[in-house]
Amino acid sequence: QVQLVESGGGLVQAGGSLILSCAASGRSFSSLNLAWFRQAPGKEREFLARIRRSGSTYYRDSVRGLFTISRDNAKNTMYLQMNTLKPEDTAVYYCAAGGLSTISEDYDYWGPGTQVTVSS
Repeated sequence: QVQLVESGGGLVQAGGSLILSCAASGRSFSSLNLAWFRQAPGKEREFLARIRRSGSTYYRDSVRGLFTISRDNAKNTMYLQMNTLKPEDTAVYYCAAGGLSTISEDYDYWGPGTQVTVSS
């Protein structure tokens, strides 16, 4: 079992930045491949970025250069730094573990999500 909990969501002004955290427990954090997804009301869950055990990263084209995924194995925590936020970035943001793709169904573990709201 792996438990994931997101934090750091909230209200931010358009053009601003926000950093999300995902704390993991239940097994060795360093062994996990991790990813960030988001889902807006009425929309499909959307892949944002993933980071491998090695630290190798991959981003959705639309957020590449704007979002940065990272991990701190000593703290069992993954991060998503989001810059130049837009109202369309408003969504529930989820961390996921156990997969290595851009498809949500490939991931075995999920956090409960954290709300990010970007005001104009």
